[in-house]
Amino acid sequence: VQLAESGGGLVQAGDSLRLACKASGPLFRLYTMGWFRQAPAKEREFVAGISYNGDTTHYTDSVKGRFAISRDNVENTVSLQMNSLKPEDTATYYCAAALVARPETNESEYEYWGQGTQVTVSS
Repeated sequence: VQLAESGGGLVQAGDSLRLACKASGPLFRLYTMGWFRQAPAKEREFVAGISYNGDTTHYTDSVKGRFAISRDNVENTVSLQMNSLKPEDTATYYCAAALVARPETNESEYEYWGQGTQVTVSS
């Protein structure tokens, strides 16, 4: 599975962005997908995940109510709608794929990673 993120950019606090991750390969529908982020001088952290069939989602507390993850198993894409962005959301965002049933917060569970897309939120 190859993953490619898009949709990052520079926005102001309170704005919205929609990140997209396009996957190659016919087995995308079998993978649970996750979004992670890494801010400068910080460790990479889990942001949101969605199960292979879309039935289960999970979010880190800091984005609950602001971010929404979704997937399209026909188009082989997973998206992250980010609303009410804050400066602390500034990071490089990565999508990742794991052959597990439910979203996992541990990045070691994810086998495939994209190159990342930069999100910068100014105050």
